[in-house]
Amino acid sequence: MKTKLSPIVAGTMNWGIWDKNLTTSEMEHLMHVCIENQITSFDHADIYGNYTTEADFGKAFAQSKIDRNRMQLISKCGIQHINGRNNTIKHYDYSKEYIVWSVENSLKNLQTDYLDVLLLHRPSPLMVADEIAEAVSKLKSEGKIIDFGLSNFTASQSELIRQKTAINYNQIQFSTTHHEAMLDGSLDYMQLHNIRPMSWNPLGTVFREDIEQTRRLKKLLVQLVEKYHLGSDSILLAWVLKHPAHVIPVAGTVNIARIQALMKAVALDLDKLDWFAIWSESMGNKVP
Repeated sequence: MKTKLSPIVAGTMNWGIWDKNLTTSEMEHLMHVCIENQITSFDHADIYGNYTTEADFGKAFAQSKIDRNRMQLISKCGIQHINGRNNTIKHYDYSKEYIVWSVENSLKNLQTDYLDVLLLHRPSPLMVADEIAEAVSKLKSEGKIIDFGLSNFTASQSELIRQKTAINYNQIQFSTTHHEAMLDGSLDYMQLHNIRPMSWNPLGTVFREDIEQTRRLKKLLVQLVEKYHLGSDSILLAWVLKHPAHVIPVAGTVNIARIQALMKAVALDLDKLDWFAIWSESMGNKVP
């Protein structure tokens, strides 16, 4: 693993037409805000914004004059959407030719010479490990990617690929409301094989759903906010960060005040009893 990512990664999925539809100047400003707050890694996927967000980001990056060495760019490939592409059905493509083409297309859109990390976006039943390894080897030898990883892969799917090429990262769903990865062997496997987990949607559904689970968590968070003098989102991120697999949260907020507060979660060493209290409230019962 050659790439050192920031302790929290900025997720760009919401920056483009899928949600906030930021202008070039707004994207440029957001990049500066992130970097000023020690968030130097940016997470992309070719499909974001129906294949438009990378190019929008690239335009803002070129305008920003930020030194490329000060940031790390992550992107994903493999999902073939109907929107933005001439496809009749959503599917996955992990042929050597497609992976290489997709990375080269992302580089052009992002206006950079290399990706710090390339991730395969979602596993495909038809993926051939040898072919993936050939693509990764070619891209690394040409300096177009530095590190390689996966996204949403199970332990067995990861092992299939790892037998053929080194895996540095796996971006999975992991949060207080979606904690299966620490029970189904996923995070254990990553620790065993020195694969660094990233977590998409690290705040879970605490602020998105009003159900028994989130109500229990919000009630506890009121007490913890008072105890730690930090916001609820910082405490939820600190819960993710405390896991010994050293999970890197991918935070999708474009709210500048929240971005400025993100790194407070890294400095917070959540008390072990509070960590278990959060997990217990999420489950709705005591640990076994």
